[in-house]
Amino acid sequence: MSFKAEDLLQRLLELESLATAPKRYLIALSGGLDSTVLAHALASTRPQHGKALIAIHVDHRLQNESGAWAEQCEQFATELGLEFLCEAVDVEVQGGDGPEAAARDARYAALAKHVADGDWLLSAHHQDDQAETLMLNLLRGSGPAGLAGMRPMRQFSRGWLSRPLLGVSRDDLMAYAMREELRWIDDPSNEDVDFDRNFLRNEVLPLITGRWPGAAARMARSAELARDASNLLSELAELDIKSLGGVCDRLSVTGLHKLSKSRQFNLLRQAAKLSELPVPATPQLLAIVEQLLPAREDAEPLVSWPGGEARRYRDTLYLQPTFSAADFARGQPFGDGEVLIGPGLGTLALGSCDGPGLSETVVAQGLCLRRREGGEEIQLPGQSHTKKLKKLLQEEGVLPWFRQQLPLIYSGGQLVAVADLWIAAGALAEKGRAIRWRNKPDLY
Repeated sequence: MSFKAEDLLQRLLELESLATAPKRYLIALSGGLDSTVLAHALASTRPQHGKALIAIHVDHRLQNESGAWAEQCEQFATELGLEFLCEAVDVEVQGGDGPEAAARDARYAALAKHVADGDWLLSAHHQDDQAETLMLNLLRGSGPAGLAGMRPMRQFSRGWLSRPLLGVSRDDLMAYAMREELRWIDDPSNEDVDFDRNFLRNEVLPLITGRWPGAAARMARSAELARDASNLLSELAELDIKSLGGVCDRLSVTGLHKLSKSRQFNLLRQAAKLSELPVPATPQLLAIVEQLLPAREDAEPLVSWPGGEARRYRDTLYLQPTFSAADFARGQPFGDGEVLIGPGLGTLALGSCDGPGLSETVVAQGLCLRRREGGEEIQLPGQSHTKKLKKLLQEEGVLPWFRQQLPLIYSGGQLVAVADLWIAAGALAEKGRAIRWRNKPDLY
């Protein structure tokens, strides 16, 4: 069945059931066949949908012709009566996950800057792209979430990313472009089979569709079924999280032990997502289930992966971002401006306040930050004697792995404050300076 502009309009209306209704449509316009058809179809149905249309072109500057491509996109957008924006980006082609991933990350970061509340960013991914994604994820050993491929709608920046053409074949898009006499850009890098996606597109999929016509449509259907399965697994995981107390980054170890290993894995994946952490890979999931959960209550086991880590304290499993403390061994001056405590640990600064705080006299004597070395003592307001900091942290229930990371504030060689937790009796004033810990991790 050939593709018509009205088909796009109908699909966009259907997708409104998955998201808030769009205020504007932003079009990711590469200038290739797919995005050219998308922009033309949206412009031709503007009287029906009535949305403001903005075409955004991202110049990756990886080809000598990229400047001319940007000009062609601007001319095309102007002919359609669309507002046009162009973003030039720098792509780190060396290292990481490769140039394809680097270009994608740079492109989406540039597009995200223009997405306002309620906007839909429209991408022209189509049925054949979905088949390629499914095959790539299958070859990577992905589970149901990966085999679900690209989702038609997902939250993006301050709005939504929509892929309304996932049910349309490239052949149908080509037929539309020929019928409407459209011109588009053919990027020669799309023919480079050194890239995995291009190899699948140019070498593998033609063989498959030659033997099994309609294979791309059936693979897209498989992705839909995998998406249904993935959604059901997410719902099950959220029910399990609720049964364990409902806090996704703090899970009952006793409760986890009552679940099968498959449900433990499923719960941990979903808990990481809900905690806005990268999902741990299978080796890390195995380590959590087989090493961390059975550990002694007084042990402090750690399982880490890029961007996240799992720790156990008593009967609770903690999922959290990775952190590393700054080195204050020689004394970091502390006064004006924010001081980075460490990645994942936030910053510390002095501020004004109307209530009790660090006395101006102590501040004037000069402050510095240090890490715990052991044996520190502090006398708290209302107490007649000093107390070991180690004992105080234990009594207050500060999590063990944060106790050593707390920045200690010294003046004249004396401990006058422990981060923003306590101020020593001799350093406290009824109206003093507030110690502000921004982006503070949950210490308890």
